[in-house]
Amino acid sequence: MVNTLAQNIRSVLNVILSFYSTRIVLELLGDDYGLYTLVAGVIAMLGFVTNAMVVSTQRYLSFLSGQGRTDDLRKFFSNSLMLQIAFGAVVMLLMLLFEPLIFTYVLHIPADRVIVARQVYFLMLVTLFFSFLVAPYRALFIARENIVYISVIDVLDGILKLALVIALYWVTFDRLVAYTCIMLLVMVFCYLAFLFYSLWKYPESCFLPKFRDCDFSVLRGMGNFAGWTVYSTACIVGRVQGMQVILNQFFALAVNKAYGVAIQVSGAIQFVAASLLNAMAPQIVKAEGCGDRGKMLSLAVSACKFAFLLLALVVVPLTFEMPNVLHVWLGQVPEHTTTFARLLLLSALCDQLTIGLGTANQAIGRIRNYSLIINTAKLITLPVAWMLFHYGFSIRAVMIGYLIIEALCMLMRIPFLHVTAGLSVGNFVRHVFLRVILPLCAMSAGCFVVSFLPPSFWRFLLSGVACVVFSLPVIWLCGLEQAERRALLDMLHRQSVPTSET
Repeated sequence: MVNTLAQNIRSVLNVILSFYSTRIVLELLGDDYGLYTLVAGVIAMLGFVTNAMVVSTQRYLSFLSGQGRTDDLRKFFSNSLMLQIAFGAVVMLLMLLFEPLIFTYVLHIPADRVIVARQVYFLMLVTLFFSFLVAPYRALFIARENIVYISVIDVLDGILKLALVIALYWVTFDRLVAYTCIMLLVMVFCYLAFLFYSLWKYPESCFLPKFRDCDFSVLRGMGNFAGWTVYSTACIVGRVQGMQVILNQFFALAVNKAYGVAIQVSGAIQFVAASLLNAMAPQIVKAEGCGDRGKMLSLAVSACKFAFLLLALVVVPLTFEMPNVLHVWLGQVPEHTTTFARLLLLSALCDQLTIGLGTANQAIGRIRNYSLIINTAKLITLPVAWMLFHYGFSIRAVMIGYLIIEALCMLMRIPFLHVTAGLSVGNFVRHVFLRVILPLCAMSAGCFVVSFLPPSFWRFLLSGVACVVFSLPVIWLCGLEQAERRALLDMLHRQSVPTSET
């Protein structure tokens, strides 16, 4: 409960800090923000290696803990760090080699900004390398279920970014380059914060990998799992960032700017659901490590339901009030930002309905077929978007197609886990789909009633309150099962009763 609370507090604070920082950056950079998101998008399509290694390392460390093999933790961590450094070096070398081709044939950048764009590209590569170094340490904290420290560092990350962004007002050289330097400095801070604490607290961590710990069988197993996780994450990130490149082919940088703002909104809001999943993932993997498949699937199904309901409490009022929120936040809202933001948020909400099944698949370790079937389908979005734009369809039509493909990928997880892990389809429908329908209707009804009031910032706040007030009784009565209500009451009772000292 403490971990989930810490994650939720972090999510709220980071959303506030991120939104305010973005407003300042948009004011100072203008259309250069579109240039930044375009160049950063190309780098981000390779940054998925970082997220993949976090997932892979955390999975192995949690699985070993579940089996009680604590003596092997140091070896696995050292080998993970070795893999991550190797990945980072190879990626940086390849990106430097292909840099002329990327700027000549892939990106359409105004001639007077090409030199600055190349500087941004190099700085982003250095930032990416430090993100590779952070990954094993972040995974270690998740496996150790020390979510509180991760939350503290993430909040400090947001505060530091905001403070440095405000300093842009007094920068005398190119502000786009200065902003990229800020991102690099903050990443270095995160790396040092995770490194020093883990070296002090956890004996399995290390600053550099020990060659005596090098085990080719471990590297091969981790490399195989990480490779398919990299592929999965590449499909997800590649779809989001690939849209930046496609938009750049058909529209001006102003549209990239609008899409970049929408990604910022979607990414910040998804922290809410990710907080719950991060707290539950180690338990799901440990249950499988202990050989308790039934408990593992039960936890995964619960993660699907609670992640969806938690995110819906934020996404539903935001979807209703998006134009109003963007106007209050940004003042002058780039055209198409509302369309991008609404449909990206709805796509993220749709994905949450079966998100726990992805974690269950990672727990059982059958990653290859899942990656090839489920996540490859997400990439269909890009050729579909290109064809629709080519034949003159609107941005709204393309983003609706984005949402439909996301819904199909979400549904595909259910039969896949039925075949590979014995998931009961009927049980999943009863415990997830049927349990979230009425709460979702109640949230929408509360926001719909408030939408008749005159637009203002206070209407957005009232919409959020109405969403919670209308839905909480329905979630309690219809969304939760009797065992879940009893467990929640017991937990609240334990928190309210002080422990007697002996």
